[in-house]
Amino acid sequence: MTRYEHTQIGHVIIWSLLPIIVIASGGFIGSSPHRGPPVVVSIILLVCLVLFYKLRITIDGETLDALFGIGAIRKRVGLAEIVRCEPIRIRLWYGWGIHLTPYGWLYNVSGFDAVGITLRDGRKFALGTDDPHGLVDAIRGCTGTHV
Repeated sequence: MTRYEHTQIGHVIIWSLLPIIVIASGGFIGSSPHRGPPVVVSIILLVCLVLFYKLRITIDGETLDALFGIGAIRKRVGLAEIVRCEPIRIRLWYGWGIHLTPYGWLYNVSGFDAVGITLRDGRKFALGTDDPHGLVDAIRGCTGTHV
């Protein structure tokens, strides 16, 4: 039974990487001896795009799951491990993707809203979302956590 599901699309990631991929892949055209580096750049950026174009957060059964892109990168935690969650606002310089921040590891594809989560063992992490209050309400409803 899925108790919460929300997907956020990383529009900035998509629309900033696509033009670079297209420009760099211009190296495919013609027989230039310097087309190797643009092809490598295009492939790397295409892989980044596929891995980070969206973030889907679900609460299913006893687990909170955050899956990036096609699902190859994920953060999974048992709901019983969560002792605190709260909406937070992250700074521009924390960026998008996966980064270590003062809130712990941040998993984010777009925007500046997130949910800070504290686990029983004291570890912290944050999930970027454009629905921070909905996610907090869902976590609190499943865990009985009200802080």
